[in-house]
Amino acid sequence: MVDVIVTTTGGIEEDLIKCLAPTYKGDFSLSGAVLRSKGLNRIGNLLVPNDNYCKFEDWIIPILDQMLKEQLEENVIWTPSKVTRRLGREINDKSSYLYWAYKNNIPVFCPGLTDGSLGDMLYFHSFRNPGLIIDVIQDISAMNGEAVHASPRKTGMIILGGGLPKHHICNANMMRNGADYAIFINTAQEFDGSDSGARPDEAVSWGKIRGSAKTVKVHCDATIAFPLLVAETFASRREKDMLGNGGVSGR
Repeated sequence: MVDVIVTTTGGIEEDLIKCLAPTYKGDFSLSGAVLRSKGLNRIGNLLVPNDNYCKFEDWIIPILDQMLKEQLEENVIWTPSKVTRRLGREINDKSSYLYWAYKNNIPVFCPGLTDGSLGDMLYFHSFRNPGLIIDVIQDISAMNGEAVHASPRKTGMIILGGGLPKHHICNANMMRNGADYAIFINTAQEFDGSDSGARPDEAVSWGKIRGSAKTVKVHCDATIAFPLLVAETFASRREKDMLGNGGVSGR
């Protein structure tokens, strides 16, 4: 039911880091200076200790070493989606969506792989053990190919939030003259001209969504709306499939 995932670097690293150490609930109004003095980083109302990123570094650097070795000895050409697949395999934790994407062979594309702590780790690694190359061109070809070669099937987009992943997904569908279905869930507004706040109709003007497509923009926090959507669609279908198989579920 899910063929492709596109995410930010934060969507990768925080998925992995939560498997290594806990993130804590804080408050939006906490003083940045006080948090800095205590070694705490604020993400909205969440607090991530500096030590979490140290644990992330200890975990990922040996993996990058191994990837470089495979590049040099086996001529492996790494791409962002191959990196996320390897990380999903290595984390081996059922609370990680990267793990499940790896298990189900679902590619996870990240067009801005260096924009976060993972980029910091790649930077550090370039000094310790230089030479690792990650090819983004192969991934843009693979991502666009997912849309282009979907025909005669239809394509649908479920986009949580905005930013780079939203544009990347929509742009891939432009290569096939537009997606057939689109659901945008975010709290961004269009008055500032941002792509994040753009309604589906703007994407229609670019050919990223077909004029005949069924679309909706839900003005809501995705962490509220998306679980409800899943419960009424993907989860209910899975339950029916399990009942149809005598209580035994497949993939």
